[in-house]
Amino acid sequence: MLQPKNLLQEEGSPYLRQHGDNPVHWRPWSSAALAEAVRLDRPILLSVGYAACHWCHVMAHESFENDEVAEVMNRLFVNIKVDREERPDIDQIYMAALASMGEQGGWPLTMFLTPDAKPFWGGTYFPREPRYGRPGFIQVLNAVDAAWRGKRASILQSATELSRHVGQRLGNTAPAGEISPQALETLAQGINGMIDRELGGLRGAPKFPNAPFMQTLWLSWLKSGDQDRRGAVIKSLEHMLSGGIYDHVGGGLARYSTDAHWLVPHFEKMLYDNAQLIRQLNWAYATTGKDLFRIRIEDVVDWLLREMRLPMGTFASSLDADSEGEEGLFYTWTRTGIETVLGDDSPSFFKYFTITKPQSWEGDPIIHQTSGQAEKSVEDRQVVAGLTSRLLVEREKRIRPGRDDKALTDWNGLLITALAETGRSLGRRDWIDVGAKAFSAIVASAENGRLPHSSLGDKRLYPALSSDYAAMINAAVALFEATGDGSYVNHASSFLDALDSWHADTDKTGYFLTASDSADVPLRIRGDVDEAIPSATSQIIEAMVRLASAAGDIEMQERAWSVAAHAAGRIQSQQFGQAGIVNACALALEPSKLIVIEDPARPTLVSVPNRNPDPRRVDIFLPLGGDASQAKLPGNELPDMKKAGAYLCTGLICLPVITDTSKLEEALRRR
Repeated sequence: MLQPKNLLQEEGSPYLRQHGDNPVHWRPWSSAALAEAVRLDRPILLSVGYAACHWCHVMAHESFENDEVAEVMNRLFVNIKVDREERPDIDQIYMAALASMGEQGGWPLTMFLTPDAKPFWGGTYFPREPRYGRPGFIQVLNAVDAAWRGKRASILQSATELSRHVGQRLGNTAPAGEISPQALETLAQGINGMIDRELGGLRGAPKFPNAPFMQTLWLSWLKSGDQDRRGAVIKSLEHMLSGGIYDHVGGGLARYSTDAHWLVPHFEKMLYDNAQLIRQLNWAYATTGKDLFRIRIEDVVDWLLREMRLPMGTFASSLDADSEGEEGLFYTWTRTGIETVLGDDSPSFFKYFTITKPQSWEGDPIIHQTSGQAEKSVEDRQVVAGLTSRLLVEREKRIRPGRDDKALTDWNGLLITALAETGRSLGRRDWIDVGAKAFSAIVASAENGRLPHSSLGDKRLYPALSSDYAAMINAAVALFEATGDGSYVNHASSFLDALDSWHADTDKTGYFLTASDSADVPLRIRGDVDEAIPSATSQIIEAMVRLASAAGDIEMQERAWSVAAHAAGRIQSQQFGQAGIVNACALALEPSKLIVIEDPARPTLVSVPNRNPDPRRVDIFLPLGGDASQAKLPGNELPDMKKAGAYLCTGLICLPVITDTSKLEEALRRR
């Protein structure tokens, strides 16, 4: 029996610990908490948020720290707090339930469940007192209690029907669908029609980086050569990087912009956004040669190493938007504040930057750039770096936003991949080494061959999710490409074995997000839906395709095709929300592989693929006279290890061996 008190103080999530002093008798999500609701025959109040969430903090201060509100919550409900980053499986289930009720989703997610965890009503943020057109939270609590007591039978019936609907939507099985180039083309055409031609990103506000959509456009350009799609990605990146959503003093991208101009961000910084940004900037730099993209990669990596790296070499999840109770206070500047720091150099600063305070923004002005200022700051890189570094030194004296120190395996996997790929492209071996150290730390945290989903100090949250294994397979392949160390392929194979053992469905044609021995989930979901990152299913397909290419495993390639086809069958009517699967199916349709054999002491060919990154391609570098078994071509043919050359294959078709760097460059850039 759980004690009638707050039980969050010792949890492995900083977000849960933030609520450990609330007078609410919070429980973490667990089998014990669910059993308590059944034993007491009380509905569950489920509150889902995350550490960097501004409105989560607002609701906590207004309601969860209030004794009067807590008394009502403790008397009427079993109260469960969930960190959505720690338990995305729980978050996705109940967010889908809220959407099925016709409500707008977001965080904090506030859901009311039957004692057996079926959702029957919910919302997002509720103020303590009635305002914003919303009822006060105590009113909500009492109204839900009255409905539960007076209409229990109908609530139970509707909750059962809603749960069945959510289960069919998130955990369904479907026959294999067709994988065709048309799916990518149709989706890319639809996304391209939503692009803001003036400001980049999707039209309207708020504006998110939307990495899965940007990848759809990029893959479409790589396939078709449609310059309009490439241009949409380039323009979006340029506007993000000059806008207030980007931290021009310290580096790093905020989660989203509240306006259509990328000016006023929600100031939290997420690891996943910046990992995906680095990767896409690497593609953009390789195809345009624009130094803005290279500089921003360097600045974002510098920020990650300075502010986000943990003692074991992994990376923290996020930085809060708030400090001293005010959103953006750490990041914003007045003109007087800038002039105090820079003195006579202030006019130079305002030659490269603009500060703006929109009417809708209550804080100090936000630093951003015009397109002309962005171009000028690239030309005068050293001058600009000297100015911003002085502001950074002064900013470090301020009270910092909170950092969520849990290391999430899947988010770290995304960053490791980005560091390995950009390290290759920009000749930064130190970045590759940083990625390798993070990888080793995560591998070392495994228990009985199984990875954790989350780590905080010496606390681990087991078991991992399917997205964790997929992200780590992709990270392992990227590190193999960057280092030539075959042990990474072995690690990737062991991660796939774990996926098969704990996450595969009965037909072996797909995977579930949660492991088969996860005892506290109301239903097992697939993980087909994208959020700010591609879905778990899409990451699995990409991982299988890339590992099959790296290992030269035709059987694995066929399995990847089967998983992709069944995923395609499940999403035929929902492709905008599942762009990641469409993107991954495009990779499965035409897997690309490059094998380069040359003398490591006198390399000439290897630099060509390094400066031409392509998300469709796996690169394998081997020395003259090396082990040919590591360089299997389609049909199990082996290259001539005695002669330098490059073998470029797409699907089962390989070009004749290429020995000239210019011809290899031409082949890799061919659309």
